[in-house]
Amino acid sequence: MSPFENYTKLAVAVIWVAWLLYWFISAFGNKAAARVDGWASFLTYRVPLILAFLLLFGRALGRFWPWLGQRFLPHGMAWPCVGLAVLLLGLAFACWARVALGRNWSATVQLKQGHELVTAGPYRWVRHPIYTGMLSGVLGSALVIGEWRGLIALVLVFASFAYKLRHEESWMREQFGATYTEYMRHTKALIPGLL
Repeated sequence: MSPFENYTKLAVAVIWVAWLLYWFISAFGNKAAARVDGWASFLTYRVPLILAFLLLFGRALGRFWPWLGQRFLPHGMAWPCVGLAVLLLGLAFACWARVALGRNWSATVQLKQGHELVTAGPYRWVRHPIYTGMLSGVLGSALVIGEWRGLIALVLVFASFAYKLRHEESWMREQFGATYTEYMRHTKALIPGLL
């Protein structure tokens, strides 16, 4: 592995840490919860996320399952550069969505007191732009790493978000009724015009 590839892998970790710090700090001042998800549901979508990030950043797992560390992309400069661009754009998109949600945001499935339906900013293109951005970030990370563990992490994150968004949307339909149903009809969940 070249020094360039080592630096890009370090850059991936630094970018995610910076994003997580922003995510943590920006959570202060949110509206109080009116309804909070139970622990069983919380663990259903949180455990796959934890496993995914262990795969992305835990090279030691390759000792137990060597195939995880095998490459699906060739060594070189092109894929790490593409991956870093996708990572940065994805996390920037997630941050934009977080700002658009304002005080309605929460890390878990919740309804806030005075919860508002946000359909502006990136929410005019997809119903779950934070998930779109984070999935893009994991895809970019997988391209930088270039190993099968990155793709497995992407699948785990997608499975987690697929469960969580269905759960969130059932609550949003209860809260906003026909307005949310109409929003769902005209706005895709994760990829504009596709999914």
